[in-house]
Amino acid sequence: MSEFLRTYLTVGIFGILGFALVGAFLGLGRILRPSRPTAQKMLNYESGVDPVGDMWSQANIRYYVFALLFVLFDVEAVFIFPWAARLEIYGVFGLIEMSIFIFILLLGLFYAWRKGMLKWV
Repeated sequence: MSEFLRTYLTVGIFGILGFALVGAFLGLGRILRPSRPTAQKMLNYESGVDPVGDMWSQANIRYYVFALLFVLFDVEAVFIFPWAARLEIYGVFGLIEMSIFIFILLLGLFYAWRKGMLKWV
């Protein structure tokens, strides 16, 4: 057997072993845990408020867009922190590239602000 195939065989064995351990622990937990279902435990629970009325309600799309914008600008920080940590190595070229990156993100923020997406209603 070649070294290449032996490496993949090792990865496969550890993958199968990992899935087997997870399955074994989940099965062991199912066997050992107490199970006493009651009608009260089967009710939906939402932030300490008793469920009243229909379970389905439509949310405003603005909340999803607001969350998406938050994630977008949060991911921006993931790209800025490593750049800031190695700023002296990248020099002027890195500064120009990051300035372009931040400018494009600011254009997106300005666009969302002009469209009224940042207003929390």
